[in-house]
Amino acid sequence: MTLKGRAALVTGVSREAGIGTAICRALAEGGADLFYTHWRAYDAEEGCGLQEGWPDRLQQELEGIGVRAGQMEADFMDPDVPLQVLDEAERALGRLPSIIIHNACYCAPTSYRTLTQESLDRHYIVNNRAPALLSMEFARRFEQAHQAGGAGRILFLLSKGPDADNLAYLATKQLLAGLIEPLAAGLAPLGITVNGLDPGPTDSGWMSDELKRQLLPLFPMGRIGQPEDAARALAFLASDEAQWITGQSIRSEGGFLGR
Repeated sequence: MTLKGRAALVTGVSREAGIGTAICRALAEGGADLFYTHWRAYDAEEGCGLQEGWPDRLQQELEGIGVRAGQMEADFMDPDVPLQVLDEAERALGRLPSIIIHNACYCAPTSYRTLTQESLDRHYIVNNRAPALLSMEFARRFEQAHQAGGAGRILFLLSKGPDADNLAYLATKQLLAGLIEPLAAGLAPLGITVNGLDPGPTDSGWMSDELKRQLLPLFPMGRIGQPEDAARALAFLASDEAQWITGQSIRSEGGFLGR
């Protein structure tokens, strides 16, 4: 499997232990050039914690592998940002990326007692509106750049489950899943595949030791999912070998027995 000559845009790459970083590494090891986004304000205030300087260190690491790399801060609450991200990616990489991986998300605890209009709107804007706008603009530009046809990829990170304290996040992730099949049908004539990946519970720095102990018996393979597990699956879906796979929401979670 090779990604040489390809260029990819990955959103939500801010921490060394995160899935976004693992995705960038997997794609770069396959030979793809990378452009990625991050939003430090979210990491510092609501996410898993700000890891100062990591986006810069990752860029140096990727360039050390021998691929081209670029990055930018991106607040997807701003409706203009999806177009700006594509503009910057084209500038940094010298061409339109052919692979878009939507990893950025907004996640804050919400139960039936705490869910508000503001929180629901914020989840929707980041988890649904932004990736939809970015995907549509990517498809329009791809169509213009590859009028004889090409090989494009749009990949979404999904989630599910009965977590009653995560209502807004899980609802918007399932809403995102509903976009995959019709968008795949619409973009197939352009050579763009559209798929989603649910990696299941992944130890990307947010799990407490107590939660790990609770989850471990639900993984029949004897370990909790790692960011590299999701990254390897996404790298395959981004490759030429996956050209015939489209419109799918794939569970790649090691046989996780939870729901």
